[in-house]
Amino acid sequence: MAGSDHLASQLLDSRSRTLELVGDLDDPQLRVPLMVIVNPILWEIGHVGWFQEQWILRHLGGARPMVDDADRLWDSFQVAHDTRWELPLQGREETMKYLKAVLDRAIDRLPSGEPGREVEYFYRLVTFHEDMHGEALTHTRQTLEYSSPAPRPGIGSADAAPGGPWPGDVEVAGGEFQLGSRNDGGFVFDNEKWAHPVQLRPFAIARAPVTQRQFADFVEDGGYRRRQWWGSAGWDWKERVGVEHPVYWRKDTGGAWLRRVFDRSVRLEEHLPVHHVNWYEAEAWCNWAGRRLPTEAEWEMAASERSDGGKDPFPWGDDPPTPDRANLDALRPGCLPVDALPAGDTTGGCRQMIGNIWEWTSSDFAPFPGFVVDPYKEYSQPWFGCGVKVLRGGAWMTRSRMLRNSWRNFFTPDRRDIYGGFRTCAR
Repeated sequence: MAGSDHLASQLLDSRSRTLELVGDLDDPQLRVPLMVIVNPILWEIGHVGWFQEQWILRHLGGARPMVDDADRLWDSFQVAHDTRWELPLQGREETMKYLKAVLDRAIDRLPSGEPGREVEYFYRLVTFHEDMHGEALTHTRQTLEYSSPAPRPGIGSADAAPGGPWPGDVEVAGGEFQLGSRNDGGFVFDNEKWAHPVQLRPFAIARAPVTQRQFADFVEDGGYRRRQWWGSAGWDWKERVGVEHPVYWRKDTGGAWLRRVFDRSVRLEEHLPVHHVNWYEAEAWCNWAGRRLPTEAEWEMAASERSDGGKDPFPWGDDPPTPDRANLDALRPGCLPVDALPAGDTTGGCRQMIGNIWEWTSSDFAPFPGFVVDPYKEYSQPWFGCGVKVLRGGAWMTRSRMLRNSWRNFFTPDRRDIYGGFRTCAR
């Protein structure tokens, strides 16, 4: 059980990051164009405050809404995406005052000492929800070509050394495996509940994610022009969108690949994991390379398995993430090379299974056996059976307090704005 001081510090830390991500944007930058993959920024931060008010002040505390028509403004499941640009939203100053007022009241209503299981659950829920929107705001800054958000205090850009490859596979024996989270009393989202046995055949999984150089080889071999490498849905998407290479790539006048990183272009970093590729692109690369994506059960087994047959919450064991083990928490300004952070290796030698990039799996997002929806009903259940794909691991800006080997992320297979890449298995 977490104490009230700890829950309050996490709320404050999450809010600090939200303000860092929007505080340097001028008013024109807050007025974003209508796009499927972004939200109006003022709407998004108002929604963060509304969510906190909804679950802590209103649900737990029985309070009335602090803003008239709050649900019609900021409830993401009442307000259709495209209508968010047409709402009579508060201005910047009013929105910031609303955020502060909600946060102050949320902290004030924490009891002294141990808060109790229900209170802890909802305080963690709103913290993780804001953390996820912080990640989404990072995507938005990349999508709209805004400047790179400042790294959080602690580690600078000197860590982003040129690096090198980390080739080869790790052989995993397979057998019975407990997929999902154990009921040990900690916060768990409903889609991870609960650990249940699955039977896996032996498999070999790459020690590192696919690099930008490896993906460039596919592009330069005509990978986006050759129908044979693409599934039917992926080819339809590629033809409809007119894709010829990863979304932020372009060639300079000399024919070298450049990649846009927020508001600047850099030479392709060959040993960084390829990212901002969607599930269809990952599938096509695998077909070209004679590889395949792991299932989420294979991914979790490779990340969790101990030499004695047990299961660890993190690739390196029981201890929580630290900067020498995993690139998380926006402590560094972007991805690291695939050979970095050997202290985070699994027992078998897989590297960076937590942090750096999210990794696509072959699995559809579906409920585990005995699924029971949590109070935040809209989080998981609406996405089951919709063709959504599971990602694992976490990216460089994902908050470490959320993650563990069993954490399931999920996106539609066409999304390229997220920091998604992939590692592969032998066929």
